[in-house]
Amino acid sequence: MNNAVTVFAIILVTTATAQKPIVQTKYTADPAPMVYNDTIFLYTSHDEDDAEGFKMLDWLLYTSTDMVNWTEHGAVASLKDFSWAPQDNGAWAVQSIERDGKFYLYCPMHGSGIGVLVSDSPYGPFKDPLGKRLIDTDHIWNDIDPSPFIDDDGQAYLYWGNPDVYYVKLNKDMISIEGDVIKINSKPDNYQEGPWVWKHDDHYYMAYASTCCPEGLGYAMSDSPQGPWEYKGMIMDATEKTRGNHPGIIEYKGKSYAFGHSYDILKSKTSTFYERRSVDAAEMKYNEDGTIQKIPYWNDKGPDQIENLNPFRRTEAETMAWSEGVKTKKEQDMIYVTSINDGDYIMVTGADFKDGASKFNVSAQSFSGGSIEIRLDSKEGRLIGTSKIDKAYDSCKIYNSDIEKVRGIHDIFFVFKGKSGELFHLDYWEFQK
Repeated sequence: MNNAVTVFAIILVTTATAQKPIVQTKYTADPAPMVYNDTIFLYTSHDEDDAEGFKMLDWLLYTSTDMVNWTEHGAVASLKDFSWAPQDNGAWAVQSIERDGKFYLYCPMHGSGIGVLVSDSPYGPFKDPLGKRLIDTDHIWNDIDPSPFIDDDGQAYLYWGNPDVYYVKLNKDMISIEGDVIKINSKPDNYQEGPWVWKHDDHYYMAYASTCCPEGLGYAMSDSPQGPWEYKGMIMDATEKTRGNHPGIIEYKGKSYAFGHSYDILKSKTSTFYERRSVDAAEMKYNEDGTIQKIPYWNDKGPDQIENLNPFRRTEAETMAWSEGVKTKKEQDMIYVTSINDGDYIMVTGADFKDGASKFNVSAQSFSGGSIEIRLDSKEGRLIGTSKIDKAYDSCKIYNSDIEKVRGIHDIFFVFKGKSGELFHLDYWEFQK
């Protein structure tokens, strides 16, 4: 590891409380946030751990109610859900939308067009209702990065494209099109790919990966969802730190947020370039005229926590604000935290213990055994208890331990200790009064 990479790695660890990037257990890209029932559902594409170029087989889901602590739900869809699509690669930038109690995932398979999946739940399971492409044009290699949008009058649209940008009206069923596919002849300045269309107040917006290469996030505005689109500037300037980018924009609990991706975690591990990206987020603000204030690079400041975490409620172990070393694994309908070795840790932010907690319960499946140190506010912070995890149980067991009484709001660090090798899997945890 060269000196520049070493310094970057130190910075990344010491600024962990900034939550940047927001997922560390997998490589994630092309964020597609959707707000439903006061929860952010963040769908992402997924770069495999051994990817050199693009190696993408499925789409992942994360949820949050506070913009800081994110819970993984594993793969909610994959190339295998499309019988007509190649199965070996190409699960590119997905986007989701809800209509009339159903949830739609618009999925591009690079070189194979755009398909659609439908579910009765944002968690899935998702099914292919068509058995064929939804978008199947003569420019099929350009048919990537779909972005659905429903206007106030109920008319739905789908936008997509690289290097050009296209749109078509969707019927109310959201799985069939109305009229012809339209190519936007006067595409916004510096448009590359990844359109994201939304409305704020009386303005229509299209954000997109802008300039190349590297790519920043540009945007245009219009008085109509059909354009014309006027370039307004950059949401985030292009920088050598980003290389590629992809916007996702939401409004949530009175604030607006921009999502994108970076190569920061990859760069903290190696100076060699691979297509292994990590999703980031930042608060986004509008000016009085509707234009957007420019956001500094992702690592400058993460979003503020919107609400405190309740530590007295069962919390899945794959809920994290930051982690080091650990991975996650989905088996059937259950997700575990895995690859836990000595010195690894998980952090959750802003837990409100209120008048006090004095017990800690954790569900774990042990291998070589070990312990969980429960620390406050930093990895080396106040030790309030240790949960001993016994050796070699075939299934999960609940471990109960007393802790020093703790009050108020704290970040919690679960620091794992043990001998060499994988120590245990974690299922969930909770504190008791």
